Amino acid sequence: MRKIYLVGYMGSGKSAIGRRLSFYLKLPYYDMDHEIVRSEKMSIPEIFEKHGEAHFRKIEKEFLENFRDEYCIISTGGGVAISPENRKIMRETGLVLFLDATFPDIWKRIHKDKNRPIVQRSTKEELEQLYNERRKAYKKATHITIRTENRTLRQIVEYAGFQVNRLKGE
Repeated sequence: MRKIYLVGYMGSGKSAIGRRLSFYLKLPYYDMDHEIVRSEKMSIPEIFEKHGEAHFRKIEKEFLENFRDEYCIISTGGGVAISPENRKIMRETGLVLFLDATFPDIWKRIHKDKNRPIVQRSTKEELEQLYNERRKAYKKATHITIRTENRTLRQIVEYAGFQVNRLKGE
């Protein structure tokens, strides 16, 4: 079974696109962060606080290695693609779509979000630097890059759905 992974920086629209794409393609949808919170019985800020980022990254890798074998859509956490091992797992087990949003668009969405530990402890400049670093990892992971700037959610979903169906030969 092949999965469809959505990668991109926090606030790029992975969850919103993933939910809508699941309806569009009639596939189950999973949010990696929500699945981790459910299995660990802790919020992501709590996991970071109690166990640190390295432990969280280990949980993400285990998720990719062990998550159910079904044709589905998975929105990944913003840092998943940093790891070469994670990129390899995603590329080998599915189709990776990179939601490429601009930093100004992302900043508007995330700067007040209390559920993102990294946003709470970083300056705008630090987050932009991280965005630029992570973009390289997303590009290495991806099969298809989807620019989100000046596109509605519907346009992004329709384009992503078209790309998926094209690759499946439909």
